[in-house]
Amino acid sequence: MSETSGRIKQHRTAEATVELTLDGEPLAGREVVVEQTRHRFLFGCTGFEVIDHANGTDADPERAARNAELWEGLFNFATLPFYWGRFEPERGNPDTERLLKAAQWFVDRGHPVKGHPLAWHTVTADWLLDLDNEEIARVQVERIKREVAQFAGVIDMWDVINEVVIMPIFDKYDNGITRLCRDIGRIPMVRMVFDAAREAGPNAVLLLNDFDMSAAYECLIEGVLEAGIKIDVLGLQSHMHQGYWGEEKTEAILDRFSRYGLPIHFTETTILSGSIMPPEIVDLNDYQVDSWPSTPEGEARQADEIERHYKTLLAHPSVEAVTYWGMNDAGMWLGAPGGFVRADGTPKPSYDRLHHLVNNEWGTPPTTMATDAEGRLRFNGFLGDYRITYQDRRADLVLAEPGESHLSAALA
Repeated sequence: MSETSGRIKQHRTAEATVELTLDGEPLAGREVVVEQTRHRFLFGCTGFEVIDHANGTDADPERAARNAELWEGLFNFATLPFYWGRFEPERGNPDTERLLKAAQWFVDRGHPVKGHPLAWHTVTADWLLDLDNEEIARVQVERIKREVAQFAGVIDMWDVINEVVIMPIFDKYDNGITRLCRDIGRIPMVRMVFDAAREAGPNAVLLLNDFDMSAAYECLIEGVLEAGIKIDVLGLQSHMHQGYWGEEKTEAILDRFSRYGLPIHFTETTILSGSIMPPEIVDLNDYQVDSWPSTPEGEARQADEIERHYKTLLAHPSVEAVTYWGMNDAGMWLGAPGGFVRADGTPKPSYDRLHHLVNNEWGTPPTTMATDAEGRLRFNGFLGDYRITYQDRRADLVLAEPGESHLSAALA
């Protein structure tokens, strides 16, 4: 067993001993079927592509249904878009109903949902420019309280504020949020939006999210924590359009950001299956090409890098979630060939590779096992939800913590 595999087993699995009973008696010496029904680890992806399907507004319902099936084959956690400029392009007319229906579609299938983002200087509402900074602050707070309250129970996790490191110095175009952040400062900005989100959703999971993996993000985090602002999760973006980070860089980043003692989510991950963006590009948005195809060589490379990246993250105990930034090449950010599925709807090797890892190597598909003479069932399993079936009876149980786990379950 490799060192990485050993750490994955140490941090992500339990040695389970389950005392099984049927009608009050030990189920001794019998064959049962054990199946993992849900991972505790959040294998996430954007759910943008499923919004029309969930609302019944797809132009091609058959392809949309297949797309949704592919999504559920890999993922158990969705991120939905709340970019203010698209969610409420006309003041007072938010896209609540459509997003709520999409979120409910995921929740009904057992997939928690995160909203992204509540505050960001990019894709923000143009009408903010007509307001002074005091009014921008007021409507930003109102916007956060409205969304967190209206989606409560369906979406209870939020990227509260996105990319604060660059926010007050952003100079690509004028926008109300940069104006406000430049006026009041980064930490007061973070306090304002987190206070609003915490008030509206006291039990929600609230993230600080950024792409800047430099010391500047560490300084921001330290300032925020020293100011007494409660952050539930740190979000780290990992768009690898300029090439795979590699294990050494990824582990160094994890070591730096895990020292705050907060859970880590890799919130935006992209690994390409085509040509790599040139290294001299500073702002990824500046790279514009007419065509950026996926290639057979790139797809083989992507599959290997996806496996390496996910194993590196799974081996680190601070990481609780990975969200991939787009399942399909069609509609991918920057037009990049970064999806698990080609533009024609066919899965790439990376899809098959991650599917095997999540559902077989790291999961327990329906597997026949036998109880001992005392009705005990022993197995090693990844943390999460399990179902044990015997004839027409079943029992559900949860492996919640790594290490030894002693449970009892009654078949009903």
